[in-house]
Amino acid sequence: MAVTEPAPAAPTVVHEGILRRQSLRESAARTYARSLPVVPVRARGLTIEAADGRRYLDCLSGAGALALGHNHPVVLEAIRKVLDSGAPLHVPDLATPVQDAFTTELFATLPRRFAENARVRFCGPAATDAVEAAVELVRTATGRDGLLAFTGAHHGTTAGALAASGGAQDVRVTRLPYPYDYRCPFGVGGERGGELAARWTENLIADAADDPDDLDGGVPSFAGMILEPVQGEGGVIPAPDTWLRRMRALTADRSIPLIADEIQTGVGRTGTFWAVEHSGIVPDVMVLSKAIGGSLPLAAIVYDSDLESRPPGGRTVTYRGNQLAMAAGAATLAYVRRNKLADRAALLGARMLGRLQGLAASHHCVGDVRGRGLMIGVELVAPAAGDPAPPAPLLAAAVQRECLSRGLIVGLGGRRSAVVRLLPPLTLTDEQAGAVVDRFADALAAAERAALRRSEAGLSH
Repeated sequence: MAVTEPAPAAPTVVHEGILRRQSLRESAARTYARSLPVVPVRARGLTIEAADGRRYLDCLSGAGALALGHNHPVVLEAIRKVLDSGAPLHVPDLATPVQDAFTTELFATLPRRFAENARVRFCGPAATDAVEAAVELVRTATGRDGLLAFTGAHHGTTAGALAASGGAQDVRVTRLPYPYDYRCPFGVGGERGGELAARWTENLIADAADDPDDLDGGVPSFAGMILEPVQGEGGVIPAPDTWLRRMRALTADRSIPLIADEIQTGVGRTGTFWAVEHSGIVPDVMVLSKAIGGSLPLAAIVYDSDLESRPPGGRTVTYRGNQLAMAAGAATLAYVRRNKLADRAALLGARMLGRLQGLAASHHCVGDVRGRGLMIGVELVAPAAGDPAPPAPLLAAAVQRECLSRGLIVGLGGRRSAVVRLLPPLTLTDEQAGAVVDRFADALAAAERAALRRSEAGLSH
């Protein structure tokens, strides 16, 4: 009697089974998985195919880690080359041809004035490790302890990185106002808002310098200032170039090392290879991760060699010599540089911003549309008295769900997670950019209609 093979499980059953087992087995610390119930099985460029057969346009890009999108041919070729060569996949910090090729390509992309006197320290594998290393570096070099950081910042999830992020309570970290045009902390916005934010910082640092022994003032001596040229998780808030130049001049005058967190903004994302290039500033330290690994875990700091004071072995971790990540990263850096993808991001990002800003005229829930290059945020607000209107996190979550149902993956961030974030790969085509905006606009309209129906139903009862 012939034995009949059991029929393969339907794609939807497999998809739902994986999601169910994840919810039972994994930590409640899951973030993206909670709002994006997708089980990717194949991916290429902008597109993800899920276990249930659905296809998505991915504008999350691994939280900004995929400069070239999923499985770009040059990245796969670089990885296969290392695998086929028999080279070690892991060494702590021994010199290898792969590591030499990566550092050579990295230095070729850095602002020239910075690269001339720079050193690189591999951290990793996570970006937050590089932030910790940067903070330790400036504290050791200066012999000081205090750190200047900004409201709305996000620098990582380890203790030191969290202390420098928005809302932390570390007494060694002094919180400063970040210029946020739409929700200006001084209520004025524009150039005047940036001017007041800069003046606040100048006054605080001047007071600390005038009397460094005044412990009653609550202001420590400063080892460094850390900032994001564009706040990412904080809601895609670009820092004004004039303000960045003021911060650089201020820290240089006071011999306070400036740390630029380029974890999410680097490798062409904002329309220049590194976001600090928009303002022309040269920081003392750059914190790098995400896209520099070509989709694999890699983190590093690049810093002025004058800060080098750490004895051998200071803040080292085992997995700082990820050879596959270095190979994939070198291929990514070279591809972005040679194909001028930063220029492409600036052009295409401006087009997308223009179309998205046009939605504000017909959708009153759109409070602000902002960004730089292919790092775009749409802040959603609730209709209410006051300017600006309060953030609308429930509406933002509804827009994210409506986007997903239309085959578009987006992230959320900003105050109360009311900013829809778009981080498409730099390889985005004109046609794909149009499809992203079209799907987002359709999702926004659907979420807005649903919210209006609920409001009317509530009023009718």
